[in-house]
Amino acid sequence: MATNIFTRMKDSISADLHTMMDKKEQNNPIAALNHYLRQSEQEKEKVRKLIDRQYKLKEEFAREYMKAQDLADKRLKQAQIAERAQEEEMHEFALKEHEEYQNRAGRMKASREEAITQLENLEQKYEEMKHRLKDMHLRRMELMGRENIAKANHQINRVVDESPEKPFSKFEEMEQYIENLEYRVNSSYYQSTFDNKIAAIEKKLEEKENE
Repeated sequence: MATNIFTRMKDSISADLHTMMDKKEQNNPIAALNHYLRQSEQEKEKVRKLIDRQYKLKEEFAREYMKAQDLADKRLKQAQIAERAQEEEMHEFALKEHEEYQNRAGRMKASREEAITQLENLEQKYEEMKHRLKDMHLRRMELMGRENIAKANHQINRVVDESPEKPFSKFEEMEQYIENLEYRVNSSYYQSTFDNKIAAIEKKLEEKENE
């Protein structure tokens, strides 16, 4: 089971981010990356539980080894006592029990040593997995920063409508509109004052002619 999980982790986490993102939803690659990392974290949690289970198995093998070895030693001592007492049946029984317990102790010792080796291997791979995931979380932060800058620049460009051919065109359009409005207002004012001035001049001319 642990091997299958590590195989999946190797196939997925070790994949290049750019390749992964190309296969994901292109409209929102950050969201796709977040989903991918959540799945990877879930796989990591499964591995952690397997490591905890392996620790418990190692301890159980150790306890069973000690128990079997103690019983083997006990039966061997009892066989020696029965032999001195010339109790042949009890002697044979104790020897047989000693052999059974000694074989069990040997198996438990070997199983414990194998569990320790497997545990060390699991822990090394688990640490590698955690480092890889941490690097990917940091990479996500970098990508999110770049995404924020790109979105901010996009919003700024939408406001100012900046382009190489026509920078700040919206502001220029507004300035042109104000200039035209000012021109119309000034023209209207000049026309109205012009008419009044002409009327005043005409009145003075008439008064001078009537003198």
